[in-house]
Amino acid sequence: MEDEKIVELFLKRSQQALNETKEKYNTYCTVISSNILSDKQDTEECLNDAYLKLWNSVPPEKPKSLKAYLGRIVRNLSLDRLEKNRAQKRGGGRAEAVFEELSGLIGTSNIQISETLAIREAVNDFLRGLDKESRVIFVQRYWYFCSIKEIASQMEITESKVKMRLSRTKEKLRKHLQKEGFDI
Repeated sequence: MEDEKIVELFLKRSQQALNETKEKYNTYCTVISSNILSDKQDTEECLNDAYLKLWNSVPPEKPKSLKAYLGRIVRNLSLDRLEKNRAQKRGGGRAEAVFEELSGLIGTSNIQISETLAIREAVNDFLRGLDKESRVIFVQRYWYFCSIKEIASQMEITESKVKMRLSRTKEKLRKHLQKEGFDI
């Protein structure tokens, strides 16, 4: 079923909307959450929470892209769960390694909301300027938390090429953020 029709079902408060959404996007959402959490039970709980949040937010929201809207909900809930797990000293799996990769690039202490929004806009501008392959590799790694091996397989390139692209892209991003006035 097309996303527009699914959103219309949400707007009509039809239970079928959730069934159609789960049928179409459950695998997509599972990959996002499991890449962050590396725990099946936590992933299942996040997906249940995400579907509930989607149900409660549409309406009043009417997302232009149901896939992106749901993906963002799942990602944010999974990151919240990861933070909770960190506080309980349970670890974070793959996401921990990804955060370490970015730790020197974007500091996380004492960032105000306005700075966060400005950084997000600067990163989005940067990504729009990248070639497609570099952009896909960067997003797969740092948004979806895919492993180097998974990215190499999806892109049909070597793992060393993925690592090199990520390294070069991070350096370009660092320079871009500095040029935009961020203290990196």
